[in-house]
Amino acid sequence: MSACVLHDPAEIVEAYADMVYRAAYGLVKNQADAEDVAQDVFLSLLRAQPQFESAEHQKAWLLRTTVNKCKDHFKSAWQRRTQGLDETMSIPFTPAESTVLDAVRALPLKYRTVVYLYYIEGYSAKEIAALLGVAQNTVLSQMSRARKLLKDKLKGDFDDV
Repeated sequence: MSACVLHDPAEIVEAYADMVYRAAYGLVKNQADAEDVAQDVFLSLLRAQPQFESAEHQKAWLLRTTVNKCKDHFKSAWQRRTQGLDETMSIPFTPAESTVLDAVRALPLKYRTVVYLYYIEGYSAKEIAALLGVAQNTVLSQMSRARKLLKDKLKGDFDDV
């Protein structure tokens, strides 16, 4: 991906579709819902037509919009009244990787969000705070709580390793 701001919608989708989908999937935990969220993100981009200062600003806008669309997804009446089917990812993972992935998926949304942005997208706590519109200490607290939850959940699973 180039370091310049993309303006053509097709180029934007091509450059960022995978990132937006992965972020949505990590948060909503369902392939179909992640596809819907990703589509909503790009529709929002077309409707809003924001002006970006840099490629990083464009990426941050897309991630922030993805997080917001995922939150909207969980607030919807339909989501509150239905229960999705468990699905398995088509990517083969080792048993240890699957255990960790399942533990991350079980985290509350606010913790999954900061874990995803920190470990997968590589943002710093300060950058995550700016993306989410919260204080940096809030992000650090959420990361700490997420790590503790993961440690408690995974403790018994990896004692023999």
